[in-house]
Amino acid sequence: QVRLVESGGGLAQAGGSLRLSCAASGSWIRVSTMGWYRQAPGKQRELVALITLGDTTNYADSVKGRFTISRDNAKNTVDLQMNSLMPEDTAVYYCSATNRGYWGQGTQVTVSS
Repeated sequence: QVRLVESGGGLAQAGGSLRLSCAASGSWIRVSTMGWYRQAPGKQRELVALITLGDTTNYADSVKGRFTISRDNAKNTVDLQMNSLMPEDTAVYYCSATNRGYWGQGTQVTVSS
């Protein structure tokens, strides 16, 4: 069964950090373009960060310089390190194998001011 499971969400203060992890059910994640997305209440889901098969990364302008996406092929995970968090980063964060159409269930991130 194909699965993506996010973890690491929670409550942080503005200026703080959180690290999200997305664990895949198999090594197929190593040959997938992976993305982290987020959806805030009343807003559309948006792409936050992307890592391609060749490990090229792309970020939304709103998170550039603050967030870092990385993959660990030994663990079949893709992580999102989030620093200098702001209240506007509050959202449900989802990981996705964008070229396969797989999605995780999401993890809540709440940043207090």
